[in-house]
Amino acid sequence: MDPAGSGAAGVGQVLKRSARSGTDGAAAAKIDARIAELGDWRGNLLARIHALILAIDQETVEEWKWRGTPVWSLHGIVCTGETYRDVVKMTFAKGASLPDPKRLFNASLDGNTRRAIDLREGDRLDEPALRALIQAAIAANVGGRSAAATPAVARSKQAGKGKRIDSP
Repeated sequence: MDPAGSGAAGVGQVLKRSARSGTDGAAAAKIDARIAELGDWRGNLLARIHALILAIDQETVEEWKWRGTPVWSLHGIVCTGETYRDVVKMTFAKGASLPDPKRLFNASLDGNTRRAIDLREGDRLDEPALRALIQAAIAANVGGRSAAATPAVARSKQAGKGKRIDSP
C-alpha cells in the first residue's frame, strides 16, 4: 500500500500534536484513522509502534507529513511509520549514527544518515530492543544526552517498573 491515503495533508503541510499537551489532535486522528483503515496485521503493528513511541517520552510530537506518513519527532525526527502492501517500515532519520546491537535495522543500510526496519507479517517485534533504539534516536536529537536524561524517561524510572508518573 502506498503510504498516501485519502484526506492526507498536502506536501509540506504538517499537522502536529504533542503527546502530552494534545493541543492539536489532527495528526493523531490521522494516524488513528490510518491504523483503523488498514484493519489487518499492518494496522495492529503500527498501533503497537505508535503506543511504544508515545510511552517512551510524553513530549514526543506526532506529525502527518509527505501526503500521509506518520512521523514522530522530539527535537527533530525520531522515526516515521510507513505502511505498504507487504511491509511496515520504520525509518530513523539519524539511524546510521545509532547503536543497533540487536541488528534491528534491515533496510536502507547503504545510506550515510538514515536506517530503516522493514517488518513483515509474522515478524516478531523485539520491543525492548526497539525501545532502546527509539531512546537512542531521541538522545541523538537532544544533543547527545543519554535517553535517561530526558525528563519523561527520568520520570518513568522514578515511578518504578517502567510505569509513568505525570508531573504536576
